[in-house]
Amino acid sequence: MKKAIEILTVVLLGAGLAVACESLKLGDAGLSRAPETSGATADTLFASLKDADKVLATAYYYLPYGLVTDFDTKMGSDFLESITDHYISNKHSDGDGPNNLYYTGALNANLSSGASGMTYCFGSEYDYHVIRYAWLFLENADRIPDADPAALAQKKAEAKVCMAIAYAHMLRYVGGVPILDHAVRTDEEMKYPRNTFAETVDYIVKLCDEAAPDLPWYVSQAEDGRMTRAAALGLKLRILCFAASPTFNSDTPWHPKANEYVCYMNYSADRWQRAKDAADEFMKELLSNGYYALVQAKPDATGLITPRAYRLAYRSGYFDRGTTETIISIRKSNSGSYHDANAKITADYGSGATLDWVNKFPWADGTPFPEDFDWENKSNWPEHPFFKPDPLGTHKVGSSTFTETRDPRLYENICVPGDIWRDGTVGRAYDNHANHQDGCPGFLQMKYILQYSSDRTNPPHWCMMRLAEVLLNAAEAYNEADGGPSDKAYTWVNAVRNRVGLPGLAEGMTQSQFRDALLLERELEFGFEEFRWFDMVRYGLTSAFTSPLHGLTSFGDKQREATVFTFSVKDAYPPRAWYTTWDTKWYLAPIPAIEINKAYGMTQNPGW
Repeated sequence: MKKAIEILTVVLLGAGLAVACESLKLGDAGLSRAPETSGATADTLFASLKDADKVLATAYYYLPYGLVTDFDTKMGSDFLESITDHYISNKHSDGDGPNNLYYTGALNANLSSGASGMTYCFGSEYDYHVIRYAWLFLENADRIPDADPAALAQKKAEAKVCMAIAYAHMLRYVGGVPILDHAVRTDEEMKYPRNTFAETVDYIVKLCDEAAPDLPWYVSQAEDGRMTRAAALGLKLRILCFAASPTFNSDTPWHPKANEYVCYMNYSADRWQRAKDAADEFMKELLSNGYYALVQAKPDATGLITPRAYRLAYRSGYFDRGTTETIISIRKSNSGSYHDANAKITADYGSGATLDWVNKFPWADGTPFPEDFDWENKSNWPEHPFFKPDPLGTHKVGSSTFTETRDPRLYENICVPGDIWRDGTVGRAYDNHANHQDGCPGFLQMKYILQYSSDRTNPPHWCMMRLAEVLLNAAEAYNEADGGPSDKAYTWVNAVRNRVGLPGLAEGMTQSQFRDALLLERELEFGFEEFRWFDMVRYGLTSAFTSPLHGLTSFGDKQREATVFTFSVKDAYPPRAWYTTWDTKWYLAPIPAIEINKAYGMTQNPGW
């Protein structure tokens, strides 16, 4: 019995479906109250659709959450952006993954399972919890008396999308995994062989395809947060683009020890065609059913759209619940303070965004920011790099005349010197701020932290997928499948750019040029939303791993509330072992030896 309970760290149910007091305990899943679990049996749990929905809500609750919270201890309570070229963590505390394991290159397969600071610790995550509760619902739902067939079919489909999300989460971090096609019982033989990369991809697609017909295209505000047909089709497109990407879809394996569990082991153009077909499927539904749209900026009383308005529209798209941009919304709490732990990383440590990322954000008119920008000599500036000074002389940050000069998404992702941050005061990004933290690369995280305490009072969620991603995924699939960008591909990318006031991409791009433009657009659009790491992996962006990163030294005219600054470029600290000892093994997480030693069928990833 002990071994059965340990396998995949799932608490298993016996043949009688007796439930331990804690096994169905819910936090606020945003969907349902916690089920009454003391002594519950299948007959009581599935006595009504309302009761059974509490089992399904438990599957929802265990879905992955991208921000730092008490939900889990991923990366030692740090976040994924910290190991990309976008961000530097200076947390340096016990259990902190970026500093202890990734920057030093110390990660290995013999770490103790659990709070090790890994991006993904297979066997200690919640994905198999999702799968277990989803299967419990699927295998017992038909015993619900007098259930409306359509309502029951919809909830079964929701369970399948939850499982698809869990498998997709594992696939992106570790490759192929054991596929469980039933609710595991304690009296069965514990043998769950690892499925191949291709089998795992196909199973995710199968779940999405099976679920889609029984799901509504969108749900009412009362049901907001539940899975939809858009969620199923959007997830399918995401995974097919990921699987068709060069790292996994190549005649040259991405590591000398790569095998069928971590990639396809060959190249096929059909994989991009499959992704393009998925894009067509989503877009056909969107054309027929409408509803989903990017949140747009609102003009002021004079009819003009200000940089601030573009910024707030972008913010609403990723931050607010229940917008027309949200495709998959994951909720853990209704408390506005649920993201406080995420804010503490920048507030309590010298962590922050890199100059390398900041420099990728174009001017407000879409012109690329100069790679050789002369930060030290203002006389050589074509424009102020962050804010246009107030011509009225008040020079107050946030005033209507203290205007942003760059892509509005820069300010929403990153707190630059001079901007309002967190509590309504000028952020401490600059070096002589009274509360400056040593090691700060000169920029702070803005996304999810925002500018004022009042910005964070709305019920939070993790927008795992929004329409902007679907549009860029569709454009990518078209570009790769067709050998270059089509009018549709341009239209989808330009919609994302136009939403923040940027012009469309230049016409006449080659396939390679359009691909590079797409990857850049993803960097500008999806900061801190767990995109950059997977883009670095799936496209094998070696330079993003190995190029030394930079920060910006800035001195303000005041220790607080500074508005005038001098700048100089500096090396970002700490450096990373990747700069000199890069190994593609880092593309996928190691499987803890303790999991392999259980001998149920999981195998080690290449290089570990």
